[in-house]
Amino acid sequence: MNQLPFVQPPWSGVGKKIESAMRKALFDFQMLDGASKVAVALSGGKDSLSLLFLMKAISGRGFPEIDLHAIHVNGEFSCGAGVNIDYLRAICDRLDINFIVCESKQKLDDLECYSCSRERRRLLFNAAKSVDANTIAFGHHRDDNAQTILMNLLHKAEFAGNLPKLHMQDYGVTIIRPLIYVAEEALRTFAQQNDFLRITCRCPVGQHSMRKKVDALLTEIEALFPNARENIAGAGLVYGSDKARRP
Repeated sequence: MNQLPFVQPPWSGVGKKIESAMRKALFDFQMLDGASKVAVALSGGKDSLSLLFLMKAISGRGFPEIDLHAIHVNGEFSCGAGVNIDYLRAICDRLDINFIVCESKQKLDDLECYSCSRERRRLLFNAAKSVDANTIAFGHHRDDNAQTILMNLLHKAEFAGNLPKLHMQDYGVTIIRPLIYVAEEALRTFAQQNDFLRITCRCPVGQHSMRKKVDALLTEIEALFPNARENIAGAGLVYGSDKARRP
């Protein structure tokens, strides 16, 4: 098993900035209102592990105590296929967080992003509800939001990104995205400094997905507009919030 990372506050530098940004998002969008139990979607990558460590760190520190659960979707082509389950279980044991494993049935013959995403969410939602955790935290960050906005704008003529908080009426759960203000590079640095930066995705479809191509396009745009990701993501949050408040 890989050596376990020991990540806990107080921290300085990038860790302090990420925690501050996450606290602001939780407050701005009232993500934890009425949520005594929260499930974290834990692929085992830098984003989801950062989220897990940070959610544990703020529990009882400026927020009420949170009963945290970690849910990992395992499978040959899952997003966390490159992570040892025992490694994740040991981290959760150290943090005193309940660890749940679900099994994906995706096979290479019919593998594609849409069906895989739907299956993963169904597994996550059902597992969360099995422990009465109706709030599920995802590790989507600012750059994910910028990619989603640009894809929707160019592909569907819709200016829509990842909502910070979204109630899924059909499933009876609420999705929250506490890292929505955080740049991916900050999470990468945080993971590297604390020795949990690893490549986890082995999906052959995901390596050539539209999201990957849009990310490359954003990199090209940044040559002319260095703040492109931040500005696109920020505009999406403003528009999304205004739209949500309309009657």
